[in-house]
Amino acid sequence: MSNKEVKSKEELRIIYMGTPEFAVPALEKLVEAGWNVVGVITAPDKPQGRGQKLVGSPVKEAAERLGLHILQPTNLKNPEFQQELRDLKADLQIVVAFRMLPESVWNMPPLGTFNLHASLLPDYRGAAPINWAIINGETETGVTTFFLKHEIDTGSIIFQEKVAILPEDDLGSVYEKLMNIGSDLVLRTVEAIAKDEVAPLPQDESKALHHAPKIFKETCKIDFSHSAESIHNLIRGLSPYPAAWMEFQGKTCKVFKSKVNSEPLLNKEVGQWESDGKSFLRFQCGEGSLEIIELQLEGKKRMKIDELLRGLKL
Repeated sequence: MSNKEVKSKEELRIIYMGTPEFAVPALEKLVEAGWNVVGVITAPDKPQGRGQKLVGSPVKEAAERLGLHILQPTNLKNPEFQQELRDLKADLQIVVAFRMLPESVWNMPPLGTFNLHASLLPDYRGAAPINWAIINGETETGVTTFFLKHEIDTGSIIFQEKVAILPEDDLGSVYEKLMNIGSDLVLRTVEAIAKDEVAPLPQDESKALHHAPKIFKETCKIDFSHSAESIHNLIRGLSPYPAAWMEFQGKTCKVFKSKVNSEPLLNKEVGQWESDGKSFLRFQCGEGSLEIIELQLEGKKRMKIDELLRGLKL
């Protein structure tokens, strides 16, 4: 125990920062548990759809529903915004799936600013930790809460929780698991900080084995010279969004589900395919072959392979 003052739920003033759906359950659980969230910071509204109507982020929608004070700065270094932040007199700031903060913001509250990251830090630091853990064929990932400091995703670790990645998991299912377990970890972290029962540990750099950079369109392109196993993991790690893609029958095609066959196709070169025209579509890979289970042809809806083959002349 240090000499920091132990604060009650009503006394501890919290600012919450987040934007996507991933950050919603933690905010809801904090409010349900009776913590004093004095402000929510989220991204500005964005134009969406055909009419380009301005739409608020999932976190903004949740904050409005919960009756919380909302700030949507375009520039986090703006002196007016920072004054507004200071006026909220927060003791603690929580960041879940938000953008990089300037030091003048993360260093503001006396109890610091902690972040929830969707990996077992220091492994998979970066913008897309869930995608890359699956793409690399990991069987385990997790969530970490840590205090922010200068270098991104490098601060001292408060808590971690491990989560299995099952063979049938894809990005969608792992995202869901980490979102729910992560929201409980945020709650546990706030409780420990409020009681002054945290002993943050510096990250062990020898465990920083993989990076998790942002996913670009080129990252998502299927290369059949790779093994069937690695292509299958790429598909899982990008499904349902943004989705792995390939060129097929002169069109761009998104692939959502696949199955690995250890046997190669007879008399087929890498990238060539075979099909009975009714129930299967298999591609020769650098090692083994890959069966496509679910996909979406350009301009069509997502469908199972038999459905697609019925309407397609191969």
